[in-house]
Amino acid sequence: MTTIGYRQLWAADPGGWRAAGAAWAGLTGLVDRRADGLAGAGGRLRADWSGGAAVAADTRLAGLRDELGSVAPALIEADQVLAELAGRLAVAKARLAEAVALADAAGLVVDRSGGVHADPARGRPTERAGPAAARVAAALRDALDRAGAADRTAADRLDELARAAGSGWASPPPSGRPAPGAAPALVRAWWHGLTPAQRRWLVGHEPTLVGRLDGVPVAARDQANRLRLGARREELLAERRRLLARVPPGPVASARLHGVAARLAGLDGLTERLATARGPRAYLLGLDPAGEGRVVVALGDPDHADRVLTHVPGTTAGLDDAPGELGRAARVLDRCAALAPGERSAAVLWLDYDAPDLLLPEAASASQARDAGPALHRFQEGLRASHEGPPARQTVLGHSYGSLVVGMAAREHGLAADALVFVGSPGVGAAHAGELGVPPGQVWASRAPDDVIQLARPVGELGRPALLNAAPLAAVLGWPDRTGHELWFGHDPADAGFGGRVFASGRGGHSGYWNQGNPALDEMARVVLGR
Repeated sequence: MTTIGYRQLWAADPGGWRAAGAAWAGLTGLVDRRADGLAGAGGRLRADWSGGAAVAADTRLAGLRDELGSVAPALIEADQVLAELAGRLAVAKARLAEAVALADAAGLVVDRSGGVHADPARGRPTERAGPAAARVAAALRDALDRAGAADRTAADRLDELARAAGSGWASPPPSGRPAPGAAPALVRAWWHGLTPAQRRWLVGHEPTLVGRLDGVPVAARDQANRLRLGARREELLAERRRLLARVPPGPVASARLHGVAARLAGLDGLTERLATARGPRAYLLGLDPAGEGRVVVALGDPDHADRVLTHVPGTTAGLDDAPGELGRAARVLDRCAALAPGERSAAVLWLDYDAPDLLLPEAASASQARDAGPALHRFQEGLRASHEGPPARQTVLGHSYGSLVVGMAAREHGLAADALVFVGSPGVGAAHAGELGVPPGQVWASRAPDDVIQLARPVGELGRPALLNAAPLAAVLGWPDRTGHELWFGHDPADAGFGGRVFASGRGGHSGYWNQGNPALDEMARVVLGR
């Protein structure tokens, strides 16, 4: 059994393990280039060579390409293993630091081997140090046990990868696949009935299927979706070439070109974040560049976290600003790490719905939020199904129109969530917090004093046509009666009469809730942590 000592853990560098993992994942680019080279060589052979020997050579080249294709998921898996090790070591080191601080507060010292003693320099008698020393020793053992378990888990997983390399990376699974939209519990049962080699075959040969199935482990979905990154970018480049081929392009094509450029920039920013070794590892759980673009990304592994936040953005959100929205989720996660360094938290950007592009008429209608409900319900159920160990505390946060998405999903379909948070909300499609199906006292809301969303008042059926034809500013200001607590989509969740719990926000307008120094940022983190 591997034993991690006090000095080893104190000197451990989680960032170094993350960097090593990222280096392994970076080799997938080399593998792709080699596979492309083999494909090109095969094409040239087929053009200039025929006969039995040519067929044999082509078959061999195809086999080599398959072997290379099966290596890429394993390289990503090595990155995941080392990133997981880094995250668990960081938590263990935080627990170690807490134990040392506890010793210092009790007038005790921890020696280089991890022994706990009274501090003669502080004049505390040895016989009075017993109970406090026992508490410190228990805290030290907890930290070291966590580090040892992390080390053993990583070693076992890497050994399994090495054995797979010798006996065959992948083998085809039996027929039968879950249908799109299948219940996550059924997906989980199907996945667990496969061998590791069969799972790797599916990741390498059917990445589109694996990458979108809620209930498949986060690690496998990440591998599958990363394998598709290059193809997704090529789809956008092909769309741009088609638009540029139109002469003259015209205003519609020009607008579409601008949209494609924005999505390409968003995808490139996302790809950069996926490759970095700084901060929590990013897991790509879904990506579709069509339309405005959809994306689901986790920071940290939700399958092994104690606390999981799902962040649902609102109007105009798309692939183009996914890096910015991911940054908001990251700020909450950073505060969780600062407030509870000894716990493991993860944050997910969930943008798997068609968010309104314009304030009017789209954002004035609940239809897009209603359409998003089944997918958000299924995703949260998938987080529950694929999670390892005791259930995590799951929090779903909706901003702006995203709060309506969250509220309607909770009310109409139910959400696997322990808490809901609404910020900058135009209403959540409910009259009272009790309609949302989460434990009492776990519906939270905030609105900045200068957030214009508070002026989005209902207009009734007679006023709606006028509203939809109004100028944007008039629409934001709503109908002349701006009293009471009704917003576009129901009772204001930031009003005490809604039945939730309200927390304060500083000034910052509609998007300032994540600004550094805003008390709302710490409050969101505390809700995620269950504090």
